[in-house]
Amino acid sequence: MKTLMRILAVTAVAAGATVITGTGARAASVGEAGYVWNGAGGEEDEALGLKPDAKAGKDVFEVCSACHQPEGWGLSDGTFPQLAGQHYKVIIKQLSDIRARNRDNPTMYPFALPSQIGGPQAVADVAGYIQTLKMSPENGKGDGKDPELGKKLYADNCAKCHGASGEGDNDKFYPRIEAQHYAYLLRQFNDIKAGKRRNANPDMVKQIHDFTDRETHAVLDYVSRLVPPKEKVAPKGWKNPDFQ
Repeated sequence: MKTLMRILAVTAVAAGATVITGTGARAASVGEAGYVWNGAGGEEDEALGLKPDAKAGKDVFEVCSACHQPEGWGLSDGTFPQLAGQHYKVIIKQLSDIRARNRDNPTMYPFALPSQIGGPQAVADVAGYIQTLKMSPENGKGDGKDPELGKKLYADNCAKCHGASGEGDNDKFYPRIEAQHYAYLLRQFNDIKAGKRRNANPDMVKQIHDFTDRETHAVLDYVSRLVPPKEKVAPKGWKNPDFQ
């Protein structure tokens, strides 16, 4: 299977194509270096095929909570992203990519190792737990200088994948970005644009390639102000009882 994937990747790169691979025949875009975004196989597929145990996931998340906070809200300065409420498949993909070194995250990597939190079942479990957490009512936001520009840029460039309200798409592995910390969004956007986030969707890399600094700040400020549905947001001052 892995040999077939490499052949498909090389062929698709030469043709600038999109290949269909893996469980459920999901679409997998191929970047210039031959990285198959969301290609089949490996720990990601193993975890996706398992039934998550949210109770066990809580125990795994205790390791994560040191940085991402017990509520899963991260830090408003963007040092650590908000994870609470993120889609199940997105968490599995990103955690698996970090563990496989397809996404560089030297701060998180030592804590994400199987020796620290367990194997594919632990990945499924923690993803199952994280998706149940309510989101922060007070995420970090941008300066609000270009709201109309940000709104237009989002509608024209981002909504097709991330949704009109930033809700993402679990089945397509598109992350929920509504109410994410502005500073974190900015760092990831710039890393994707510069090719530093190696597991980024090649389609997004192309989409944002020509964004100016003003456009970048405007669209991410807009995203940081998107309001999730009320049922997904915790009340102000909420503390996760699982870690009290």
